[in-house]
Amino acid sequence: MGMSLNSGGHITHGLKISMSGKWFNAIGYDVDKESELIDYDNVEKLALEHKPKLIIAGGSAYSRVIDFKRFREIADKVGAYLMVDMAHFSGLVAGKGYPNPCDYAHVVTSTTHKVFRSARGGIILTNHEDLAKKFNTAVFPGYQGGPLMHIIAAKAAGFLEALQPEFQNYIKSVLANAKMLAETLKNNGFKIYSDGTDTHLMLVDLRPYNVKGNLAAESLSRANITCNKNGIPFDTEKPMITSGIRLGTQAATTRGFGLSEFKTVGELITKTLKGLSENPTDNSKIEEEVKNEVIALTSSFPIYKNL
Repeated sequence: MGMSLNSGGHITHGLKISMSGKWFNAIGYDVDKESELIDYDNVEKLALEHKPKLIIAGGSAYSRVIDFKRFREIADKVGAYLMVDMAHFSGLVAGKGYPNPCDYAHVVTSTTHKVFRSARGGIILTNHEDLAKKFNTAVFPGYQGGPLMHIIAAKAAGFLEALQPEFQNYIKSVLANAKMLAETLKNNGFKIYSDGTDTHLMLVDLRPYNVKGNLAAESLSRANITCNKNGIPFDTEKPMITSGIRLGTQAATTRGFGLSEFKTVGELITKTLKGLSENPTDNSKIEEEVKNEVIALTSSFPIYKNL
């Protein structure tokens, strides 16, 4: 049982097109339509009804703090394992900006990139020795023929970086910048799902501007602003169209952006999408203007400096 894709979950949490959906009988839980937050009472009701062997917490487009303690209590009631997928917020956990799911989950999985900003790869964590032995056997020789030693070394370097005080400062900035970006967009008439964010990301409902997610992402890309189209909870649009976009602050924060820069980013996003709303057939003039503003902004924060 896992969060449905409709409510911000991930395709690997039981969607039929994923192997998890093919191998297992997956039950999805949704956010509450009014609060737009996880409805824990409903999660418990579904768990008691279906008696799942595994409950998954975590998602790819849910911007609020998840109550891992409540999830563990629900899992214990039905004799299920609790797995937390923290791929999208493990860096926040490492930087002390988000609750640690390892305190409650039987197993925690994560990528090692995204907010964690280490090498591209994955990790499996558990405090249970019996599960650790099973995971180790499943990885090798079960699924993996040979480890990639350079990736392991790169992960180790990333873990060392995450242990430094500077990493916590980075996470504080990521979270503050996300709130600034969300507030800027809200003040400009956009709807932010769950009315804000506790993390690095936000889900933006574009319906107030009458713009589709796929067209918005394409227009922003032409303006040198990267995001992805994303379905909003209970979206009436098809997955390849969507009514929203998902934005995150970790990459530009790493580059050096602060609150003022993210306010500017919010204004540039607004300018681009307002132009698209007013002229959906040809937004090229506004896109070119914003592109030049983006180049001017990023030029003050070079990715690397020539020595």
